[in-house]
Amino acid sequence: MLTDINAYDIQMLNELSLEKLSEQDINKALKQYIEQYTDCFTEPSQTKYFEAYQQGILSNLDRKSIEPIALHFLGKKQVRGMQQFFKRSKNWETNLTQQYQTQLAKQIADPDGFASVDDSCFVKKGTESAGVAHQYCGRLGKQENCQSGVFISYASTKGYGLVDTKLYLPKQWFETSAADKQTRCEIPKDLKFQTKNDIATQMLNSLLSHNTFPIKWVGCDAAFGSDQGFLDGLPLGVYYFASVKENQYLYLSVPPVEIPKLSGRGRPPKHSRALEEPVRIDSLVGEESIVWGRRAIAQGTKGSTLADIKCVRAYSCRKVNGRFMSAAPVWVYIRRYEDGAIKYFISNAPAGTAQVVLDRLATLRWSIEQCFLECMCFLGMGHYETWSYQGWYWHMLLVMVAHLFIMVLRHDLKKTASI
Repeated sequence: MLTDINAYDIQMLNELSLEKLSEQDINKALKQYIEQYTDCFTEPSQTKYFEAYQQGILSNLDRKSIEPIALHFLGKKQVRGMQQFFKRSKNWETNLTQQYQTQLAKQIADPDGFASVDDSCFVKKGTESAGVAHQYCGRLGKQENCQSGVFISYASTKGYGLVDTKLYLPKQWFETSAADKQTRCEIPKDLKFQTKNDIATQMLNSLLSHNTFPIKWVGCDAAFGSDQGFLDGLPLGVYYFASVKENQYLYLSVPPVEIPKLSGRGRPPKHSRALEEPVRIDSLVGEESIVWGRRAIAQGTKGSTLADIKCVRAYSCRKVNGRFMSAAPVWVYIRRYEDGAIKYFISNAPAGTAQVVLDRLATLRWSIEQCFLECMCFLGMGHYETWSYQGWYWHMLLVMVAHLFIMVLRHDLKKTASI
């Protein structure tokens, strides 16, 4: 274990309200925490490298990647071994994933659980790492050479954490010309191209099938929420609260429908059509019949978070044979921030859902962004230097394991303070 409190990331301890913990407190807790995972490994060397990597991620090293961590905690002769741990080591990642998710569920699982889906990008200079391509980077808001991963987080009144992730491989990585790169990066032979939304759907369905985390709600940003196929693909009994783009179409009431009459020669129309056009969701901002309500939607250390909200029942719509048709009833939730920015959400929550519940769902979307912020700033989420497909996932998994340790410390500290 780390023997000097200054070896921990002091900024992390301060920002996450852990500065009151002593060196002995953290070392003891970390030792007990790591012991929960030792049975996941088949070789003593794997346990050694896992423990060193956890220490390195939590430390104040400038770079939290393989070589700096191995040099600092194991010595120069162990750098090669640590590299092989990420490149060749087998038969532990599935066990570690399952144990991590089990421990996370024990900490925060709740019948009213909220799963969030989002992607996160990691800028890369080279072109040889798995999945690297010139693609849109949400963090920078522009096209950039980067890798992109799809993540699922989980939040409840008990806390939050990242549950799972998968590296996205752009289409060009499946072209014949990329065969050599696939081999070098150890891309699984049976892997086929999937969009980020397809990956997210598969991950959610897998998560729900394992019953480790009860999920009542799913949240997502507009890249997923504006994809009706993604929303329609969610399992029955799971409700979404989804951010959508300002050009999302909907109906405020069910429009009349009829089969148009034949006007002239040709085949008579076979399909019904709505007699009214839908409206864009951003047109409701100026709709005076739907009033703004100013409410406190969250409580923080600095007081209440206030926002102007418009909330109304409406109907989603789909294009059928090139024409809009009304679909399922939804809640439309529009939030105006203090800087004037406006965000739009839709939810298939039941008609009787209380306003306070919708307000809470709007704030829970924050949880996955908070996970990214903490893992990026304090735990070296973007510091990895591995280029393989599996190595990328292993680094992310070990970061998530360390992040859960921090959440456990915070929970225990709060519990002690309340006694």
